[in-house]
Amino acid sequence: MSRYRGPRFKKIRRLGALPGLTNKNPKAENDLRNQLRLGKKSQYRIRLEEKQKLRFHYGLTEQQLLKYVHIAGKAKGSTGQVLLQLLEMRLDNIIFRLGIASTIPQARQLVNHRHILVNGGIVNIPSYRCKPRDIITVRDEQKSKSMVQNYLDSSSHEELPKHLTLHPFQYKGSVNEILDSKWVNLKINELLVVEYYSRQT
Repeated sequence: MSRYRGPRFKKIRRLGALPGLTNKNPKAENDLRNQLRLGKKSQYRIRLEEKQKLRFHYGLTEQQLLKYVHIAGKAKGSTGQVLLQLLEMRLDNIIFRLGIASTIPQARQLVNHRHILVNGGIVNIPSYRCKPRDIITVRDEQKSKSMVQNYLDSSSHEELPKHLTLHPFQYKGSVNEILDSKWVNLKINELLVVEYYSRQT
């Protein structure tokens, strides 16, 4: 299954706010109308929707998300917590959380078009896993800097999670540590996602 490229507002009306997919928010009355129309949800549907939230927010294919679930399952600690940490430490998500891009698809485009450096070297793989002490900078070219400046000017300047530091005038950000799950900016029950996949196998 390929990455979703359809209407974004349609997804957030059904699943709720997905800040990584779009910075628009569904209206509360639409949420209530959908709940009344759909009636009581089955346990399967609840788990499926939590999985879909994760997938669309981070812009993953089904195969990519399944791969992350397998990696998280083999790691020490809570599978759900490790899964969120793996997704949050992706390069495209780090760029989005720093405010260098306004959505994860925009961040992915910056990476694919070679506008981003990690520790001084160009990285054009959005799924690159960042580590503590990594330095993310914008390429020292006018085109790259002007694109990023537009994103920085239009971003809502939400509080940065504690695992990141941004130096906007230097077009630079740094990863301080592995993310604490309380800083995930998505309303998600990650345990339901793990349960969804455990019941598929």
